[in-house]
Amino acid sequence: MTELHITQQLSPGGRVWAVGPLMRAIADALASRFNPVVVRGELSGFSRATSGHCYFVLKDETGQVRCAMFRRAADQLGFNPRDGLRVEARGKLDVYGPRGDLQLIVDSLQPAGQGALFEQFLRLKAQLEGDGLFDSARKRSLPAQPHSIGIVTSLGAAALRDVVSTLRRRVPHLPVVVYPAAVQGALAPGELCAALKTAYRRHSETGESEVLLLVRGGGSLEDLWSFNDEWVVRTLAQAPMPVVCGVGHETDFTLADFVADLRAPTPTAAAEMCAPSRDVRLGELAYLQERMGEVCCNAIDQRAQHLDRLAHRMGRPSARIHGSHQRLNTLQHRLHSALMLSSQRQQIQFRNLEAKLPLVLQRAIEQKSRRLLCCETSLGLLDPRLVLERGYAYLTDDQGQAISRTNQTKPGQTLRAMLADGELKLTVDS
Repeated sequence: MTELHITQQLSPGGRVWAVGPLMRAIADALASRFNPVVVRGELSGFSRATSGHCYFVLKDETGQVRCAMFRRAADQLGFNPRDGLRVEARGKLDVYGPRGDLQLIVDSLQPAGQGALFEQFLRLKAQLEGDGLFDSARKRSLPAQPHSIGIVTSLGAAALRDVVSTLRRRVPHLPVVVYPAAVQGALAPGELCAALKTAYRRHSETGESEVLLLVRGGGSLEDLWSFNDEWVVRTLAQAPMPVVCGVGHETDFTLADFVADLRAPTPTAAAEMCAPSRDVRLGELAYLQERMGEVCCNAIDQRAQHLDRLAHRMGRPSARIHGSHQRLNTLQHRLHSALMLSSQRQQIQFRNLEAKLPLVLQRAIEQKSRRLLCCETSLGLLDPRLVLERGYAYLTDDQGQAISRTNQTKPGQTLRAMLADGELKLTVDS
């Protein structure tokens, strides 16, 4: 009985689904009815796997849905997702067949309430990334000991006071140059670009500002939007010196963070990254000085010991000359003995060859005689007179050409026939 027959017997009133096809049919129905879909809810259980994929749950007061964001989409996140944050997720509903779970495959994720602005942020980020402005190969390391530090920020910003206070505490000996610019508002992008270009020009002319800090305090996405301006980002990408971006708080991200050589979570952290503490440097110098002294002392001790060993090995010159004479006499004796031994061996070898020579010559003569006899026998067997003795004749014409065919003769022609005991002249009759 076939499987179809069994199915019809068990369910005479309708279709019986296998589990896999049913899950696929549900997934197709969801895709045609809802996808693509935007879901707003609260993040819960957010985790990032080692593969780079992200998994979380979106929930509200009445329900929840499992979500998966694959690595390619997760790499485009412009903020730090955390549990409890209200977000908007754009993606496609699907059914995970092996478990029968409904899940949302998320293509993009943004904080709720920042829809249009965040979409603009993502589009510009993708464009600049496609132009190669965010490539890791462009990133430069900070100098271990910068000679001067530049700061691009507003003169009235609290971030400037925090950065200057940190630099005075850690590197009071370094000159600090401020390039003022507005950091918020409609005029901010233009002023930021102008300040950056001024810093670049002075760096090229005088070497001023070996490291450049771009800093601002925290704020909303709208407050920080000047640092997402396309021309500000492209101007940052032209920096001839390393740039540290310390804009906003740790959870704030701007496009300037991606193009800078190093991102700092806060303005104060940016100052600490480019200015190692003076006490730390002094401690390192003290340690290096101590190590240098130890290395020098050890090197001097080793050289002194080596010199003692050389002096001991050298000893008195007369003793070394006497030793050399003894070694020379030994070598002369060994050379004389080697020559005598070689001469004796050659004489013995010569006598042996002299004794063997007559026997070798006799054997060679006998071998050649036997070979000569064989050649004579073979040559005798080839003598044509043996053939003539058996009654054959050798015919030639007047010119001595051999006659072997009747068509080589004609009536009246004179021929010569060689027999075993002489020659005959013959005339052809027919």
